[in-house]
Amino acid sequence: MNTNDIHIELPPSKSLSLRWLFLNHLHGKPYHLRNVAVCDDAKILRTLLEQVSHTGVRQFHCGASGMVARCMMVLLAATPGVHILTGDKRLVQRPMAELIEALNGMGFNVRSTERDGYLPVRIEGDVPRRKMVYVDPSRSSQFVSALMLMASELPEGMTLSLTQRPASRPYIEMTRSLLESVGIPVQRSRNGRIYTIDHRDKSPISRTVTMESDWSAASAFFTAAALMPDYRLRLKGLELPSPQGDSVLTELFEPLGVVARCVHPPYKGRATSVTIERKNEPTRLYRANFIDCPDLFPSVAVACAALGVNARLRGIANLKYKESDRLTAVQQLLTAMGCRLVCTDNELHLYPSQLQAIDRVDTYNDHRIAMTFAPLLLRFPEMQILHPEVVNKSFPDFWTQFARLQRALK
Repeated sequence: MNTNDIHIELPPSKSLSLRWLFLNHLHGKPYHLRNVAVCDDAKILRTLLEQVSHTGVRQFHCGASGMVARCMMVLLAATPGVHILTGDKRLVQRPMAELIEALNGMGFNVRSTERDGYLPVRIEGDVPRRKMVYVDPSRSSQFVSALMLMASELPEGMTLSLTQRPASRPYIEMTRSLLESVGIPVQRSRNGRIYTIDHRDKSPISRTVTMESDWSAASAFFTAAALMPDYRLRLKGLELPSPQGDSVLTELFEPLGVVARCVHPPYKGRATSVTIERKNEPTRLYRANFIDCPDLFPSVAVACAALGVNARLRGIANLKYKESDRLTAVQQLLTAMGCRLVCTDNELHLYPSQLQAIDRVDTYNDHRIAMTFAPLLLRFPEMQILHPEVVNKSFPDFWTQFARLQRALK
């Protein structure tokens, strides 16, 4: 074994966990879910799904989770009664108009109570009057995934027509794959714009489902690997190929010199972890489009800046709709550290620069910003990450795992 191997325990996939928790509730809990995420988002969804079963509950608070809010909006629309759906300060600023319009177009009654197109919303639960639903997924693929998960539970199923190119299409395909794995066929048109899901007329078959580790959470460690050429990181629980679209990390970081390899245990064909190490020199000119993987943009941007790579990063307009305005956050922090850059609504151009330490790194109350800039502590240990606890939203054990990298460098 390489004495410079560093073993990293990644959290279970948040995206897969939320989808399976929601689907398990809809199907009457026939699935035995193993290795479910224990992050804040998963805890909130569990609590809200339990509350749905209690008729006295009228108000549902989704914390900071966009996926939870969108799933709950669809579920409550089809649940008899009058409900109020809300969230924390940032969540009520995130887009919901497209999902509200889609549900109202089916004959549901969903209305914003303060600002049109945003939470809080008042929902009068009922049965849909129309099977066809039109949805604009250009700002979030979660609108589509939430509808798809609920579709087979509606009396006539659902036909979804996507009116614009979706953001993060791989997350839609993840949802499709999950549904088909439990026997719910999803028909997709050749142009990928129409999805048809029929009403489920069979009882689900009990099965055990184990969550893969989270590829999105691995992104910070890919950045770390790029900055630690003498070390190999073993990321446990990852699989290739993976239903998670963010497994494209391996392709995004290859031009930066990071090589990823699957680790197969003896006598078993399925990979149980992935090793990553910086084996090559980074490219001088880096180009990438993040329209299908926006969560990976911050880590790639920080890695390029730290390595002094000339980079053009496109397809980033939707980052303003995340837990923070991630494009602005990355731009402001890298600029403060001395990185020369030019930023537009949909492209960030990084010029070769030499980063310098700053006293404090603002996390903008965003777990991804905290994890994205953490690898720079390997180079600038004197910097302080403000509000490090924000990682609890997706990766509560992040700082424990990150400390393994810090100890290796001492």
